[in-house]
Amino acid sequence: MPYIDLNSDVGESFGNWTMGDDAAIFTSVSSANVACGFHAGDPSVIAQTCRDAVAASVTIGAHVGYRDLAGFGRRFLDCSPTELADDVLYQLGALEALTRAAGSTIKYVKPHGALYNTIVHHEAHAQAVIDAIRAFGSDLPVLLLPGSVALAKAEAAGLRPVAEAFADRNYNPDGTLVSRREANAVLHDPAQVTANMIRLATEGTIVAVDGSVITMNAESICVHGDTAGAVAMAAAVRFGLENAGVGIKSFA
Repeated sequence: MPYIDLNSDVGESFGNWTMGDDAAIFTSVSSANVACGFHAGDPSVIAQTCRDAVAASVTIGAHVGYRDLAGFGRRFLDCSPTELADDVLYQLGALEALTRAAGSTIKYVKPHGALYNTIVHHEAHAQAVIDAIRAFGSDLPVLLLPGSVALAKAEAAGLRPVAEAFADRNYNPDGTLVSRREANAVLHDPAQVTANMIRLATEGTIVAVDGSVITMNAESICVHGDTAGAVAMAAAVRFGLENAGVGIKSFA
């Protein structure tokens, strides 16, 4: 049986402000990208998310981002590579402490939002992220868009590059994500999303926003935890994949 990972961005609530239903989505996904406090999440939210993930036997990864709470990490920050590397290393250390307290460890790294999209092509920031992961002292896999500069740098540094696809996002013909500034950036129909992900997992292709077909070999599929209806969508994707003969298992 072929296998693929299902991941979701979680731990993004803050104080009295709630984002998503992490405990519910853990019934469907195999990996959890846990916010590290720089784009979202506070210590208590992050700690509870780690405890819930461990209880559900879900693998924990670090969802590191730019230092941008007000913008939810979706704004590019023109910081120096040294500052960015220090910020990423700080986030890894904080999440590792809370993950260990919950009885587990960080198993991979997935950048968030603007940082994720920037290091698809930004050489200096991509290198800074990889340098921070290496400085952390663990050979953690790096989860990113296929063809990313950062994935190539991860492989060159001896880290495992892991390509992912997004279940609930539209793609441009070049394989990049349609900007969230566009009205059609996010997909909301569970049936459409499920059909797309079955095609991805069984054929290695995905349909772009213009109808063209893109070749995409991904080891992991992301369902955003903050998308409306995320819990139902994640359940539908898992059910559809398993019915198509594709097992769900963390890549890490």
